[in-house]
Amino acid sequence: MGESADQDALRSDHISEDELNIIAADVDLASKKLNSVLDEVRTVVWGQDDVIELTLTCTLAGGHTLLEGLPGLAKTRFLQNMAPILSLDFKRVQFTPDLMPGDITGSLIQDKDNDGFKFVKGPIFTQFFMADEINRAGPRTQSALLEAMAEKKVSVDGKTHYLQNPFHVVATQNPLEQDGTYPLPEAQLDRFLMKINLDYPDRESERDVMLKTTGSSVKKYLALKEKAQNPDEDLRVRTEGGNDVHVEQVLDKFDLIQMQELAKVLPLSESFVSAVLDIVRHARPDDPNASDFVKNNVEWGPGPRAEQAFAQAARARALIHGRLRPDYDDIRALAKPILAHRMGVDYAARSNGNTEEVVIDHLLEQHLS
Repeated sequence: MGESADQDALRSDHISEDELNIIAADVDLASKKLNSVLDEVRTVVWGQDDVIELTLTCTLAGGHTLLEGLPGLAKTRFLQNMAPILSLDFKRVQFTPDLMPGDITGSLIQDKDNDGFKFVKGPIFTQFFMADEINRAGPRTQSALLEAMAEKKVSVDGKTHYLQNPFHVVATQNPLEQDGTYPLPEAQLDRFLMKINLDYPDRESERDVMLKTTGSSVKKYLALKEKAQNPDEDLRVRTEGGNDVHVEQVLDKFDLIQMQELAKVLPLSESFVSAVLDIVRHARPDDPNASDFVKNNVEWGPGPRAEQAFAQAARARALIHGRLRPDYDDIRALAKPILAHRMGVDYAARSNGNTEEVVIDHLLEQHLS
């Protein structure tokens, strides 16, 4: 879709020429900054470029992200470093079977200075919250987190405490085949804008991981040797994965909020809206226009939140790529992260290899070819 098509779409949304020029300039500037964010994250995380871009897209869209992958794929390292690049406060909680809701949201404790109780905020009162291995906690704790995600507030003893803005949750989980996990119910999965699967990096990226996270430098060794001559010197060195990690802040604390609002301004063409509606509605086996392939394999399909997720995430992705509106490429890139956790195939379909991803490929071929 060319520039003239972009301008037609903008004008059809009653945007003036002056507003068009302002938006175009701001989109270009935002795109450059957002790509600098991606470049900076890639200096400390290797072989996960798609995951990095999708997570940034989800954050820019104002949504929450679910990352699924086996241990050792740099999920914690990625998120710990992405937060300061975005200038966001970061907190991480390791979810375990004995974790209680109050351990996340906060609780009332006795106030020694006054006759009564006071509320002590939990770690969820941050801007970028990592719920590590969310499917290892019990259902009550999962529900407490997901309720806070949906409402962006916590209620304790009848009093409401609002969370920070921006507020984003990135939860990680191991594949459900792992022992000791509690699968998230479908209604709770729907609260995540995207579910992103992490795979093993390619050979060259694994080489980078092996070499760049285990070595040191002669300069650092000599500095440590010099310190060792002084018995009073503190010899502790901050490390991450066996190697010092330092990332540069790319955005200031207002950049992200401003870019989130800018993304919402980007218009959606009628062809884009129609394509999204067709894909989502035809993923439901009870839809009269669903294909036989969908009816024979899909047990339950996505709800209207999927269409909202496409609108939010596609605008954000278009902004990252410096475009004035989303197009079909955004639908293709976002379909599986948005739809796969919002639908389910039956047992026979899965046994035959017809997974949710296969059904989504079928829908894309049907509606975007």
